[in-house]
Amino acid sequence: MTELADRVALVTGASRGIGAAAARALVSAGAKVALLARSQTDISALAQDIGDAAIAIRCDVANADEVAAAVEQVLAHFGGLGIVVNNAGLIDPVARIEVSDPEAWGRVVDVNLKGVYHVMHAAFPALSDGGGVIVNLSSGAATGALEGWSHYCATKAAVLALTRCGHKEWAEQGVRVVGLSPGTVATNMQEVIRDSGVNPVSQLDWSAHIPAEDAAQAIVYLCTDAARIHDGGDFSIKTEEGRQLAGLSPR
Repeated sequence: MTELADRVALVTGASRGIGAAAARALVSAGAKVALLARSQTDISALAQDIGDAAIAIRCDVANADEVAAAVEQVLAHFGGLGIVVNNAGLIDPVARIEVSDPEAWGRVVDVNLKGVYHVMHAAFPALSDGGGVIVNLSSGAATGALEGWSHYCATKAAVLALTRCGHKEWAEQGVRVVGLSPGTVATNMQEVIRDSGVNPVSQLDWSAHIPAEDAAQAIVYLCTDAARIHDGGDFSIKTEEGRQLAGLSPR
């Protein structure tokens, strides 16, 4: 992945799970990375572990001003931006529509949907300056309804639409936008889902979930020129073909 050498990446939700794994994978591929999350303690520890190729920036993606300030900090520190990974997301609390809490439901919209928009909006000038790629974390929930997941399904469907709109509007300006649908991943989110006991996903054995490192490797692949054929779509590693393209072993 020498083509990612010295590229600057911004990863949201970088404190753990897919975000932390993606940050490590991008640095291993030669990139420099800005770690964004609400937990300063966690991302600072990760940045220290990674070394000089990483910086930690506390940021709530639901706040447009914080996102804009974070992008400016990335540009000031690294001198550019070429990769964005929109990973930050919530699913808690899992609840049927009629018993859901409107404030909690709205918070998921603020993070999962508006957060992606905020980052895309703030990062575009830097990405268009030298060409860049945005990887939006998607889900099978974008096209399939699941009990208790109305907030998650609705926001992931909207993110898929944002990916398509970003591709339509920005492809000619050198900005790639692509989605990644990794399937179920062994992260804290799956623990929340399991504890809810709602819908069949909560009943899956832990061994059914892929490691976060698989999703991270797919993210690195999507940042390369070889993955341009997937631009504007939702690349899946739930199929053996997708896993092979991303350089992952069969499951």
